[in-house]
Amino acid sequence: MKKNIPVYPFAAIVGQERMKLGLILNIINPTLSGVLIRGEKGTAKSTAVRALADILPEIEVIKGDPFQLSPDEDDDTIRELSEALGRKTGPLEVESRKVKVVELPVGATEDRVVGSLDLERALKSGEKRVEPGLLAAAHRGILYVDEVNLLDDHVVDVLLDSAAMGVNTIEREGVSFAHPAQFTLVGTMNPEEGELRPQLLDRFGLCVNIEGILNLDDRVSVMERRAKFEDDPAQFNLSFQKESQELTSRINRAREILPKVTFTRELLVRIAKFCLEVGVDGHRGDIIILKAAKTLAAWNGREEIESQDVEKAAELALPHRVRRQPLMEIADNLDKIRKMRTQGAG
Repeated sequence: MKKNIPVYPFAAIVGQERMKLGLILNIINPTLSGVLIRGEKGTAKSTAVRALADILPEIEVIKGDPFQLSPDEDDDTIRELSEALGRKTGPLEVESRKVKVVELPVGATEDRVVGSLDLERALKSGEKRVEPGLLAAAHRGILYVDEVNLLDDHVVDVLLDSAAMGVNTIEREGVSFAHPAQFTLVGTMNPEEGELRPQLLDRFGLCVNIEGILNLDDRVSVMERRAKFEDDPAQFNLSFQKESQELTSRINRAREILPKVTFTRELLVRIAKFCLEVGVDGHRGDIIILKAAKTLAAWNGREEIESQDVEKAAELALPHRVRRQPLMEIADNLDKIRKMRTQGAG
């Protein structure tokens, strides 16, 4: 039996507000397309992502279904996927559970990520039997990749295809099988170990650059909290239960507000000017800024976007999209964006 490993509570993480905000915004609005967290070792990147499990909202799923299907999924899809598992389709049982954080190991094989087909059975009898992979487990959840910049190219290609289409396809010798795979991609990396392929970099809606905490009192708090957690994880988590519950409640309220958030054409013009003046290719940056600004308004309990939402959204959505000169770092782009905020984007 697998032993449950205590998880450090999200609410107990000291500082790193930009990183925490990027993660929370993606929980509220999964269409933001994930977040890339870049920073040196020991800056709580992995701790923060794994801690998300405690504050994630609940969703309804078909009980016992490894594809994480919603009970509202169309009948044909439910029947096809049930048959691929060798199950008989009967009355559906529905259960509520928290959104999952599924971790993709750097050394994972393609079969582990995509899933596998029983090719012999398919060729002999025409019946498809499938062993679901990590992309099935991550459907309607969060797919977390630590050291995402070190992934093998073939796994990166699989992630790009699934992220773009919202579908994962398993193909073997002319036999194929597809299932829904809509997930929020969260990646962490240390830039000193190499940068990310541009194609995958652009798939992350938001990007945050983090550094070690420089404030003396905060650094002491990090040590104190970590020592208490390691001495008695259960008691430490209990001491942050109220903060965790309040955070979850605020996230749920923001999810309810989000569809009601409105914006003016003036703010759309501001977003477009922002992207043009800092040198953003394509239109994905504009769209992500708008989505992030709406989500920020909802997070702050408002039903209308304000200028401050656009500015904060730009800091999160543009650092990895601004055209870079040779040897220029993504962090340099953030400085450029901040200067734009100071000067005004028009």
